[in-house]
Amino acid sequence: MTAPRPTNLQQLRESGWQSKSVKHELRDNFLTALKANTPLFPGIVGYENTVVPEISIAVLAGHDMLFLGEKGQAKSRLMRSLVKFLDPEIPYLDIPGSPVHEDPYSPITRAGKELLRTHPPEQVPIAWWPRAERYAERLAPGTKFADVIGEIDPAKLAMGTSMGAEDALHFGLIPRMHRGIFAMNEIPELDELIQVGLFNILEERDVQIRGYPIQFDLDVMVLFSANPTTFNRSGKVIPQLKDRIGSLIQTHYPKERALGIEIMEQEATLETGGEFPVVVPYFMKEIIEQISVSARKSKYVDHASGVSARFSIANYRTMVASAMHRGVRLGEKPAVPRISDLGHLPTSSIGKLELDLMGSHQMSEKQVLESIIADAIRVVFEEYVDKHGLDEIATAFGKGVKIEVGDMLASAEYAKRLKRVPKAWEKAFEVNAGTTDAMRASCVEFVLAGLYATDQISRGAHHGHITYET
Repeated sequence: MTAPRPTNLQQLRESGWQSKSVKHELRDNFLTALKANTPLFPGIVGYENTVVPEISIAVLAGHDMLFLGEKGQAKSRLMRSLVKFLDPEIPYLDIPGSPVHEDPYSPITRAGKELLRTHPPEQVPIAWWPRAERYAERLAPGTKFADVIGEIDPAKLAMGTSMGAEDALHFGLIPRMHRGIFAMNEIPELDELIQVGLFNILEERDVQIRGYPIQFDLDVMVLFSANPTTFNRSGKVIPQLKDRIGSLIQTHYPKERALGIEIMEQEATLETGGEFPVVVPYFMKEIIEQISVSARKSKYVDHASGVSARFSIANYRTMVASAMHRGVRLGEKPAVPRISDLGHLPTSSIGKLELDLMGSHQMSEKQVLESIIADAIRVVFEEYVDKHGLDEIATAFGKGVKIEVGDMLASAEYAKRLKRVPKAWEKAFEVNAGTTDAMRASCVEFVLAGLYATDQISRGAHHGHITYET
C-alpha cells in the first residue's frame, strides 16, 4: 500500500524527500531512462542519430537550450517532450495567493521565508505540483515584459505597498515557473528590453523590474526556438543573450523521403477503415511527400521560410478525403486516391508556401503549386520507369489516343477507356499490385500523369476533368 503524501513540512522531512534543482532533477530522470534503454522521444522520427544525441548531452550538461530550425521541424514538440523527464510531482509551500511554487526547504520569496520563520514544521502546509503544470510556453510576437518577467502592480501600490517592495510585484511567466521549464518560441521577435530581462535571468537567475533589483534565486530551465535566418540576422538577438544559451540544437527536415512519409502518416491520424475504407497506394504517399521535398528545393519558394511538415500532413489528409468523398458518392469500397485527387490540394496548400518574390516572377501561389506538383510526379514516376519500363506506353499515344479521367469518374470506366491502349492497362498493374478497379484506376492515372510530367504526352484540364492525348 502506497504511503500517503506528506501534507506538512515535518512529514516531508520524515519521508526522506530531497530537494533538487530542476536541471538536476531532469538529469537524474534522463539518466534513468538512458540506463533502462527506454525510448527518449517517442513519436519523433528521423532525429535518432542527429538531434536526439545533442539534446541528451545538453540535458546531462545542465544547459538551457535553443532549438534552431525552419518551421515544421518539431521544435516545439521537442521542447514540450522534456516535461516527461521531470518527477511526477514535487512538494511546495502551500501559501494562499502565492504565484510561486516554493521549495519547502529553500523558499525564495519573502512570504515563503516568513512562513518558515514563524511556524513550526508541523504547521507549515505542503501541496504537490504535477509535472504537466511545470511547463509554460510563450510565442514571442506581441509578448510584453510584464508577460514573462513581471510588472509593478498598481492596485498594490494604491493599497500603500512600497514600489521597491517585493509585495508590489505582479510576477510574469518565468518567476511563476520557478522549479519548472519555460519555453520562448521565435526569440528573434522579442523586444530588446525583454531580451535584456532574459539575459539577466540566464546570467544571475534573478528578476529586475523597472530598475528594482528584486533578488530571487530562480530555479528554471529556459528553452528557446528560432528560425536560422532571423536568429543569425544582425541585431535581432542581443549578443549577450546568445552567449548565455548553453546548447544550440539544430533541427532539420527528414533526410529521406521514407522518413517524411512515416511522419506524415503518423501525424495525419486518419481513419481509413470503417464503413468507408480508403487504401492509399505507396506511390501516392511518395508523391505527397515529394511535393514538400520539391517545394523546399523550388526556386519559386522562399528557402529562408522553409516548408513545414504540416504541409505534407494537410495535403495527405486532403487527398484521402477526396478519395473517400468519391467512394461514398459512387459506392466504391475501398476508395483509392488518384492523381486527379491532387486537384484539390490548393485548398490545403495555399497560404502554407511563402513565395520568393525574386524567383517567382509574379507567378501566383496556385501556379507555383501546380509546378511543384508536376515536378513531384515527374521525380516519383522516373523512379518507377527505371523499374517497370513504363515509357513503352507513350508509343501507343503516338497513334492519336485520347483519354479523359477525373476525380469523380467511376473506377470501372477506366478499363473501358483504355481498350485502345492495352499496354497502359497491363503495365500500370506493375506499379502497385491490386485487383480492384479502384486500385487499377489509380495506377493508370499515375502512369498517364507521369508521361505528361516527362513531356511524352500532352494534357488538358477543365472543370475537374483531365484529358491526356498525343
